Amino acid sequence: MKISIGNDHAGPDYKKAIVKHLEEKGIEVINHGTDTSDSVDYPDFVHPVASDVENGVADFGIIICGSGNGVAMTANKHQKIRAALCWTKEISALARQHNNANIISIPARFTAIQQAVEMVDTFLDTQFEGGRHQNRIDKISC
Repeated sequence: MKISIGNDHAGPDYKKAIVKHLEEKGIEVINHGTDTSDSVDYPDFVHPVASDVENGVADFGIIICGSGNGVAMTANKHQKIRAALCWTKEISALARQHNNANIISIPARFTAIQQAVEMVDTFLDTQFEGGRHQNRIDKISC
């Protein structure tokens, strides 16, 4: 499995913890995020993640900013992306089960680092249920 990750200035500590955790599990990570808390523009770090997932370079993506909203909005501009804003393990599971999300968006200012790591694990370990959910996903694109 290969994961693409990106973050703005609100998420370097989250990214570092998530990358370390994933690499310890033998998962390859492509890092597009900033490593400092110096202010940056999140689209610069999110578009590469969305492109990686959209083009099959990565299986899934992880994006992190203060609220999780800006990065999710940016990623969802890509045609083949379904980025889900998640703040609990249960929501991250439903994002995969019902929405077949391929990018998880994490709000760094509203979650703890350990919580974010657990959400990522849940997101990556949960399978899409298909069926009626696929019918709904098919209606998303205009």
